[in-house]
Amino acid sequence: MDYTAGEVAGNDYILKGARHFDLAATLDCGQAFRWEQVGEDAFRGIALGRVLEIQRRGEDVVLYGVSEEEFHVRWKRYFDLDREYGKLKELFCRDPVLRQAVEYAPGIRVLRQDGWEALCSFIMSQNNNIVRNKGMIDRLCRLAGEPIRGGYAFPTPQRLAAMTVEDLAPARCGFRAKYILDAARAVCEERVSLDQAAKLPLPQAREMLMRIYGVGPKVADCALLYGLGRVECVPMDVWMKRVMERCFPKGLPEWAKDTAGIAQQYLFHYARMQGLK
Repeated sequence: MDYTAGEVAGNDYILKGARHFDLAATLDCGQAFRWEQVGEDAFRGIALGRVLEIQRRGEDVVLYGVSEEEFHVRWKRYFDLDREYGKLKELFCRDPVLRQAVEYAPGIRVLRQDGWEALCSFIMSQNNNIVRNKGMIDRLCRLAGEPIRGGYAFPTPQRLAAMTVEDLAPARCGFRAKYILDAARAVCEERVSLDQAAKLPLPQAREMLMRIYGVGPKVADCALLYGLGRVECVPMDVWMKRVMERCFPKGLPEWAKDTAGIAQQYLFHYARMQGLK
């Protein structure tokens, strides 16, 4: 495990000796859009229908208001804490370019988000930046999400499928509104099964998601990686295209293929933050 032990302290759950877990690099690197920094190395977000505040305190990470049961049922999987990133980084560092990216942000983890939320969030991310996408998603949740303690859950496909483009106008989604509605209806009508997409061979899973109006390869791959646990999947945006053309014209090393999506996250973050031209 990437932490020494889990410990209950009052109403909080503490990951003692948490390693390979940088909250800022993980929660604000473009893979999730409902987290905000609220203090020194502290973040507040809404995920999996729950508001969570999480903070690093020295060597430990504290999940406030979380029981041991909730940690194991909900957050352990969300933060991919069953995966040993230390061993994974040792593997990636066999390549000099990957080593540089890993050393730049060694605490990145790839989140395992809700599949529907990830799909919808990356549909909304098209021709958008992270800040604007956060605002758009917040408005959508306030408009159509179920009220929960401290905020609003992400809207269900059932709720969105019953709406119209006009209904979504207050969220200011623009051209993306029709894509969101088609995605919601495709899921509700079982034209698209996220459960199946999590298990099918990758080309078939990608093809299924691309049946949704407005979903191309990049959005499909983001949904597969960040929402459906397909860590072999490598979304190709402008940053990753630059990295691959410059550093990996023949593709990532064969030994990285099974977890290429995680390798991509280090490379994407490094390229974006360093402004790779």
